[in-house]
Amino acid sequence: MSIEVLVPHLPESVSDATLITWHKQVGDTVIKNENLVDLETDKVVLEVPAPESGILRKILQQDGAIVVGGDILALLEPQAVEASPTTATTEPEHDDESDIPLSPSVRRLIAENSLEPSAIKGSGKDGRLTKTDVLDYLHKKNLQDAQLIVPVETQAEPPAGSPIKEQDSPIPLPKEEAKSRGISNLRPEQRVPMTRLRAKVAERLLQAQQNAAMLTTFNEVNMQNVIDLRNQYKERFDQKHHVKLGFMSFFVKASIEALKRFPAINASIDDNDIIYHGYYDIGIAVSTERGLIVPVLRDADQLDFAGIEQSIVDFGAKTRAGTLTYDDLKGGTFTITNGGIFGSMLSTPILNPPQCAILGMHAIKERPVVENGQIVIRPIMYLALSYDHRLVDGREAVQFLVTIKECLEAPAHLLLNI
Repeated sequence: MSIEVLVPHLPESVSDATLITWHKQVGDTVIKNENLVDLETDKVVLEVPAPESGILRKILQQDGAIVVGGDILALLEPQAVEASPTTATTEPEHDDESDIPLSPSVRRLIAENSLEPSAIKGSGKDGRLTKTDVLDYLHKKNLQDAQLIVPVETQAEPPAGSPIKEQDSPIPLPKEEAKSRGISNLRPEQRVPMTRLRAKVAERLLQAQQNAAMLTTFNEVNMQNVIDLRNQYKERFDQKHHVKLGFMSFFVKASIEALKRFPAINASIDDNDIIYHGYYDIGIAVSTERGLIVPVLRDADQLDFAGIEQSIVDFGAKTRAGTLTYDDLKGGTFTITNGGIFGSMLSTPILNPPQCAILGMHAIKERPVVENGQIVIRPIMYLALSYDHRLVDGREAVQFLVTIKECLEAPAHLLLNI
């Protein structure tokens, strides 16, 4: 009797998924819990494992198919399999990198660029391929391809008053003649479908702009005291908690303090109702190759600095490995985004619905400021708070940002809870 491979149950907020890549072909032997296929949803990539060991007899959904929870993807024929799809009785002459398991993000890059895993040298544990290995390989490959394109030769302009000869005409040359003269007339274009995540991000951004009365207020913060405190204790912090002390934990703590003082900014609108949240789930916006995602720190007010930093590190590791779950991404009452890591000086972040506010961090730059009548150089960061004016008044938004500024310029507020 055949065993059905089914699309797993999808969360209530996700209606369907797109089949990205099959990792087995008809006739292949599979092991129980071995990943058979990747499904892309609006938020994460799901792996569908084999329910039992056996032979893949029929594939019912091909790459690119739109599927929903419970759909049948393939049929397996039960068969006892002891260890692996290919059991060898002799020692292999060399290690086969293609037998090393790949993370979802690596498999996705391999499939999207039609690469052969064995052609790429892995730098991970036991020769495992990492995402960096694949990206470096693609970069080198693109450079090699670019060297095959000969740049267009340019001719010097004729002296003033001299007649223009026929060969000086800018009319494009025939392809054969251009090729013989080493001139490239290539103007490449590539059309690719938008990923589910990118499409969902686009939909939510438009929703935020069309359905909210969005305004942005700005302020600046002197980061000197935070930098001094961090430099003074970062080594001891790392030794005790085994995680680095970054700036994000200071901003999360300052945001929570400001949210406690101005609960409307931690609220959301549901039709004609206002929902005031008595908890603080802080979303941290992260840019990935697939698009923007926002993992959420649950009950962030109950985390200390080390807990916040460790959670952010864990989210980063999951993002690189492609193992973020729906629980990591759903919900959130307030969001922080850091464009400063890319060099942004000032921006107006867009709301993350149904939240009514988002804080934008930017690059830290040394600037002349006046302190006690003297001009001094200080590390300054511009802050931006975008908010839904339907729920948040301008006075609250400005005072909220001032509170964050005060907490960061005098970190004792965060440590002493004053």
